[in-house]
Amino acid sequence: MSTANIHHFIGGQRTPGAAGRAQDVFNPATGAVTGHVALANGADVDAAVAAAQAAFPAWADTPPIRRARVMFKFLELLNHHKDELARLITAEHGKVFTDAQGEVARGIDIVEFACGIPQLLKGDFTDQVSTGMDNWTLRQPLGVVAGITPFNFPVMVPMWMFPVAIAAGNTFVLKPSPIDPSPSLFIADLLQKAGLPDGVFNVVQGDKEAVDALLNHAEVKAVSFVGSTPIANYIYETGARHGKRVQALGGAKNHMVVMPDADIDQAVDALIGSAYGSAGERCMAISVAVFVGDVADKLIPKLVERARTLKIKDGLELDAEMGPIVTAAAHSRITGYIEQGVKEGARLLVDGRGFEGKSAGAGCAEGFWLGGTLFDHVTPEMRIYKEEIFGPVLSCVRVKDFASAVQLVNDHEFGNGVSCFTRDGNVAREFSRRIQVGMVGINVPIPVPMAWHGFGGWKKSLFGDMHAYGEEGVRFYTKQKSIMQRWPESIGKGAEFVMPTAK
Repeated sequence: MSTANIHHFIGGQRTPGAAGRAQDVFNPATGAVTGHVALANGADVDAAVAAAQAAFPAWADTPPIRRARVMFKFLELLNHHKDELARLITAEHGKVFTDAQGEVARGIDIVEFACGIPQLLKGDFTDQVSTGMDNWTLRQPLGVVAGITPFNFPVMVPMWMFPVAIAAGNTFVLKPSPIDPSPSLFIADLLQKAGLPDGVFNVVQGDKEAVDALLNHAEVKAVSFVGSTPIANYIYETGARHGKRVQALGGAKNHMVVMPDADIDQAVDALIGSAYGSAGERCMAISVAVFVGDVADKLIPKLVERARTLKIKDGLELDAEMGPIVTAAAHSRITGYIEQGVKEGARLLVDGRGFEGKSAGAGCAEGFWLGGTLFDHVTPEMRIYKEEIFGPVLSCVRVKDFASAVQLVNDHEFGNGVSCFTRDGNVAREFSRRIQVGMVGINVPIPVPMAWHGFGGWKKSLFGDMHAYGEEGVRFYTKQKSIMQRWPESIGKGAEFVMPTAK
């Protein structure tokens, strides 16, 4: 079987770069090598930044309505080619095709939002702030900005960043994950077809060497990142030390609290979908079920049955509910956590390690397969509770009452997403107000905000002050300028030596 060479996209051209390094790209369902992705060095990053810097002045001066028209054309092309993008995701990430379609759709939401940039960039104006003087604000682009994105959403997460950044007048360098790099080049081609000038959007494939080159580059004014907490912290500290704006979204340990009055079947559906969808490789996946009172005894048997009967198949099968793990290394890490949970005394109700790839479809015997795994009687001291597993492992914790559930969630170092299933309006209100988590769902298991609201957690799930996309995204990718103006005819005679005040 032939393999593809996956290159960079710099200044409107695909290029293998100068580094001479490459990494294998796999189909997780079969374990086969399907491509080789170039890995950038500092010279490749310099070339991408130089192309972006050269394109910036003209793009920044382009009227926002014209920038929006390019976004509208890009949106049209995205909608026409969305299933091709979804197939690329499934081929390199492994998530089921219907889930990949959903990922593309949520990315398209951000492009739609970015098409409104003429309205989003409007400033404020005050007439006659003082005699003969007016004051107004405007928002201007930063320059060259960069996005460093993870393997689990190779389309949606870059689209959290570059549509808003580009629409606001910046130029962009994307460093996607080398695990599933092909969607980034497909996006670059669509942007070019949409009429985006060369150099406004660039892609450098690579690993830590490329990341460090972006963080150290003097002309990169801002960096957006999504990934694990240790790397998010590193990105934040390194970028800030070099004087950049940084928006670094880190890890998660998302809880779903189930109250005794919850609809049991709805809660089971929510837990199965949010824990095992995308093989648990989502920063918003529910990895901890918190059962209040006696509700655990009603839910656990249903969860066991559903976890054992998950339709685990090659993602291109349309009835598949869960696909493979993204890499062999990730598979090994997740199985290590399962072993650790058993050692620590959690009760293993469903063990996904016994799943055989050959049952997932033709040619899948050598893929990176793991079944859904379910633990009960997990306690906060266990590693499987404290640490982000990023796999299809659901841990069940039992607590006596609502206050204990809230305390449990608030004590965790992560604060990304959380959910509460209840019929009680007061419980829902108190939960929403008192929980120390950035994104909250009430009877919504995965509360990812829509495009015009913005995504971001609390505590060790976010480093930086601005959430991704939405109006905070516009603020992140622009700087405010305040202008005060008066004309000679309104200026009084004589020097003024006191602090100016409104007169």
